[in-house]
Amino acid sequence: MQPFAWHARTGVESKPGIVAELGARARALGFARTLLVADRGMIGAGFVARAQASLEAAGVAVLTFHDFGENPDTAMVTAGAAAAGDADSIVALGGGSSLDCAKGINFIATNGGRMQDYWGYGKAAQPMLPMIGVPTTTGTGSEAQSYALISDAETHVKMACGAPGAAFRLVLLDPELVLTQPRAVLAAAGYDAISHAVETLVTVRRNAVSDCFARAAWRLLDQAYEPMLAGGAGIEQAAAMQTGAYLAGAAIECSMLGATHACANPLTARYGTVHGVAIALMLAPVVRWNAGHASGLYAEAHPDLAARLDDLAAAARHPRRLREIDVPESDITVLAEDASKQWTGTFNPRPFSREGALELYRCVY
Repeated sequence: MQPFAWHARTGVESKPGIVAELGARARALGFARTLLVADRGMIGAGFVARAQASLEAAGVAVLTFHDFGENPDTAMVTAGAAAAGDADSIVALGGGSSLDCAKGINFIATNGGRMQDYWGYGKAAQPMLPMIGVPTTTGTGSEAQSYALISDAETHVKMACGAPGAAFRLVLLDPELVLTQPRAVLAAAGYDAISHAVETLVTVRRNAVSDCFARAAWRLLDQAYEPMLAGGAGIEQAAAMQTGAYLAGAAIECSMLGATHACANPLTARYGTVHGVAIALMLAPVVRWNAGHASGLYAEAHPDLAARLDDLAAAARHPRRLREIDVPESDITVLAEDASKQWTGTFNPRPFSREGALELYRCVY
């Protein structure tokens, strides 16, 4: 049996309407002055006002930070740390960008320095602020992880920065919130969650714990993704997507990812491709490329997993070729070089290198 280490650092509660109890939960954890990190879309949706009202009604003073984008970078995180002031806690509300930005802010606000100082794991020497995460999309699984994914503002390279203190103390899963996702967000974020379930199932670090999470996540996401995309889905399907995304994120924490993410990240860094769209381009080809090293595990998920993933990508109307997202064919060699340097590639079940990345990019061009 593969050795593993898994620590349940995060409490999780799932219930329709539980966001109304945010203030009570924060107060119970000792929050008195909190930084509410939420992207500007959360303001327009009315979620920030609801969260702030709940916190203030419970006697928690609220500072806010909204100045960050879809891929939070080092400059945004530094600005957020300045906004934190004397906050004793952090609440993250929104999609993966809000959750990751909040974690990044926590590193700088408590330990100082630059985000680059925390690239890797366990480099935060000082205690970090307690955090509550309230995800409003069904994708990144950041709410279940002790890593923040932050882009270097100059190079655009994504840095995975982890520490035990970067894990949320509590996560509130409210399926009513994810019913409001725009279809494009659901399509991209949901496929990202699917990729987490698929990749964690077969990495060289897979183990008894990650296997449980990955399999359960795949079942939930596979059954709920298409109905959610079609519209008119109910609270049960929303809860299935939200729980599946959480479990897939938990699987990452103890299994990591693979070649799909290694190939997708350079597309986002160089062309601004939405992460979930880049993932949808690469996942089925990687499953086929890995087949000789993981076919039995893939077959347990679905008799022809790659074909099923193609069907799900088609249902989401994701592009299927690099040329559809305006990637010049001449850039493939540079992309392959970038992909070969991605940390996630080292966990792929089939040894992954520049040559493998080149083969995969050519396959989808």
